[in-house]
Amino acid sequence: MTEKKVFQASEESKAKAKQLRLFAILAWLVAIAGEVFAIVKLIHNETLTWLIVAIVVILALAITGNLLWKKANRLDPASEKDKARFFIQNQLGAIISVIAFLPLVIMIFTNKEADKKTKGIAGSVAIVALLAAGITGIDFNPPSIEKYTEEINQQTDVVKGLIDNDHVYWTKAGNKYHLYGDCQHIVGRDSIYDGTVKAAWESKGISELCKTCEKRAQKANAENELEENIDSNAEVPEDQEAEEEVPVEADQD
Repeated sequence: MTEKKVFQASEESKAKAKQLRLFAILAWLVAIAGEVFAIVKLIHNETLTWLIVAIVVILALAITGNLLWKKANRLDPASEKDKARFFIQNQLGAIISVIAFLPLVIMIFTNKEADKKTKGIAGSVAIVALLAAGITGIDFNPPSIEKYTEEINQQTDVVKGLIDNDHVYWTKAGNKYHLYGDCQHIVGRDSIYDGTVKAAWESKGISELCKTCEKRAQKANAENELEENIDSNAEVPEDQEAEEEVPVEADQD
């Protein structure tokens, strides 16, 4: 029985994830600051256009933060064992999106200085922005150490079944690992890394096998199996050869 491989993010992945999270937090903070500015300065009939512009900018910042945060989580995921941290880390984008838009929506509809037209237009835009930001902030398939561990072991078995070992190749900017160092998609690249499937996951977050390499390995295995069948059929058993050498006695009258 093979030893189970447990996912552990590399130091490089953790550093990259930290950087992405810092950028995400910065985008969210600017979005919330924009929300406060819009509430204080822009909920008026004469500033409707600028209010809509502000909502669009806040939405762009919120979505940017959400996408960066999700990318960071895939490089350095949380463990499902700590349920509170797992939920907050993976759904923080949705939480921040609500914070960035819900107070603005409430203030637009309750503001006494804005007429019904302003409230209707700005409120509708703000609600759509809230929904858009919230949806992009939700992680419907959140990554976890346990999920990565299971997938790594499954893919390791697949690779071993194709090439009889756990040795793959990947590049710095690639998003797939390869079974062959001379694969057409990576040959000639300046930086080609190699190691186990687990190493590819941990160092670059690469979780997909190159389809070209997979087909090449399947074809090679089929050809080898065919050759083995031909060789085995070509071998005549010694007992059968001896029987063929015994002459058949002629019938006597």
